[in-house]
Amino acid sequence: MTDHPRIPLAGVIGHPIAHSRSPVLHGYWLRRYGLKGHYIPIDIAPSDLADLTRTLPRLGFVGVNVTIPHKEAILHIADIVTDRAALIGAANTLIFRKDGKIHADNTDGSGFIANLRQNAPNWMPTSGPAVVLGAGGAARAVVAALIEVGVPEIRLANRTRARADALRSDFGAKVHVQEWVQVGNLLDDAATVVNTTSLGMTGKPELSVPLDRLNPRALVTDLVYTPLKTQFLIEAEATGCTVVDGLGMLLHQAAPGFERWFGIRPDVDDATRKAVLQG
Repeated sequence: MTDHPRIPLAGVIGHPIAHSRSPVLHGYWLRRYGLKGHYIPIDIAPSDLADLTRTLPRLGFVGVNVTIPHKEAILHIADIVTDRAALIGAANTLIFRKDGKIHADNTDGSGFIANLRQNAPNWMPTSGPAVVLGAGGAARAVVAALIEVGVPEIRLANRTRARADALRSDFGAKVHVQEWVQVGNLLDDAATVVNTTSLGMTGKPELSVPLDRLNPRALVTDLVYTPLKTQFLIEAEATGCTVVDGLGMLLHQAAPGFERWFGIRPDVDDATRKAVLQG
């Protein structure tokens, strides 16, 4: 009898999940580096999250990405939670350890910063305030990352004020909450402007923020990547701003998990970006 080692399985769990670009991305990397393994989208309803997540290691899974709506709930299932995932209050990457424990991490913030570093190499996070639109899980990752790289002040606005206040209470004095209707007035001297909401995404309403006071030297980025260049970015670019789309964040946040699961740190380059766009 021949003892064949298991081919490692990874995937992404969410509800729904058919829209995810992660299978295209990880499938490309597996082929590019000639690795044995599979990356599978798995639709898990919230009521089944705990039972099915704990079943995955027994099926040969070495880890999964986690997307909406499970990023917060998964922290209550994991055995080990990294400091940054705990601070953010959400996880996007699970590692199923050989000792049976589920390790939860959040790579959204590091992916966000890596995207800006790659596509706007002259960006200086310390050069002025940042304006962050939205106060959900993605915003929490972005705020944590911006504080870590030295942004002096974060002006946070969300359509629901209470969520922004909650975020400010977790992240401290660098975060200043502003009313959503005042967003246009926050842009004068902002060095960085980030949309973390789903506004502007295909099928969603546009992000209606007056940009006439936008600093033309600012870096403007949108976490939305469908469409690749949102109307928000088009208008910001027309004022002279450097703009960065959200696809690179998806690519960069995926790389640490792929490395842990399959043993190789993948390159995030033009070929990777092209493969995901064509997939």
